[in-house]
Amino acid sequence: MAETNKKKSGFSKLLSFFRACIGELKKISWPTVSTTTKNFGIVVLVILIAGLFIFGLDMGLYELLGLVMNTGSSAVS
Repeated sequence: MAETNKKKSGFSKLLSFFRACIGELKKISWPTVSTTTKNFGIVVLVILIAGLFIFGLDMGLYELLGLVMNTGSSAVS
């Protein structure tokens, strides 16, 4: 019997890889523009809230350190 198991060439493997990638990309359910915009707004809002919280915590701890060290200077003039 003849050998039917042939090895694929490098180009053939590359071509089949890209075909598989395109097939997988077609399976993805992409979000709509409105969903993306809504999610972007939520992310920006959470970042702003977290930033304000960290800023307030930093200022509060700076003031507390000023009281403990008796420097007399405050961050807010």
